[in-house]
Amino acid sequence: MLRRSLPLLALSVLVPVALAADDYTFGPDSQPKDGVPKGKVTQFRWDKSTVFAGTERDCWLYVPAQYDGKAPACVMVFQDGQGYVGEKGQHRVPVVFDNLIHAKQMPVTVGVFVNPGKFPTPGKPEKDWRSNRSFEYDTLSDQYARFLETEILPEVAKTVKLRPDAAGRAICGISSGGICAFTAAWERPDLFSKVLSHVGSFTNIRGGDVYPGLIRKTERKPIRVFLQDGSGDLDNLHGHWPLANLQMAASLRFAEYDYKFVYGDGGHNGKHGGAILPDSLRWLWRDTPPAK
Repeated sequence: MLRRSLPLLALSVLVPVALAADDYTFGPDSQPKDGVPKGKVTQFRWDKSTVFAGTERDCWLYVPAQYDGKAPACVMVFQDGQGYVGEKGQHRVPVVFDNLIHAKQMPVTVGVFVNPGKFPTPGKPEKDWRSNRSFEYDTLSDQYARFLETEILPEVAKTVKLRPDAAGRAICGISSGGICAFTAAWERPDLFSKVLSHVGSFTNIRGGDVYPGLIRKTERKPIRVFLQDGSGDLDNLHGHWPLANLQMAASLRFAEYDYKFVYGDGGHNGKHGGAILPDSLRWLWRDTPPAK
């Protein structure tokens, strides 16, 4: 399906051959395998936020079978968590984590899956509550990183030991969750050192189109960035998603970041990102130093 790849620190674009658009399928590392220990997923509710006061949200915690309760684990946070935590969805993160951790192709890593907040409305079902997603994800500030640092990660740390250093922490999201992941690491590289963005919304929803210029004019930050997008992504009043991601990749190359950009023919969905998730994680977590 993919014809060529340029070096990782160059503009790394995988060019699709002439197949049906969005024709991406899962590889073996996204399928359950016999003999691979299965991690445990538990759900919890967060309705105590002060950073995003008045919101409620569902969260999920994945703990790999290899976690022994002694050594602190790496941690990876996923925005729009419900879309990433399912074992039969477009990403299948728990299955991929099981396989890669078992194969020692990524460290023992806890997954934290966080839905965007909603404001409860008396008398209405939760599906009709007002969403705080765009404010939380598209705003260019350290607010979401503070939410994770002071609320979600301490709650998770009541159950598992987490590495406190940025080298042991990654963050991922799709669409507005993708720019949110980048913003969290950009604002707090001391908190997250690895970013995975699927069809990231680096467009003018809430000013996110400024990032290519900022990257070029700001001293390089100690973060590693993996971008995925497709030529069939959105083009609307907020901007042109493929061009925005191409500009992000060009700026990351110019500023000599450790980055990779995989560009396909997909649309605004998780098909392509899900299909390449195992390779994305191997690339992100390579050479991860041990905990200090």
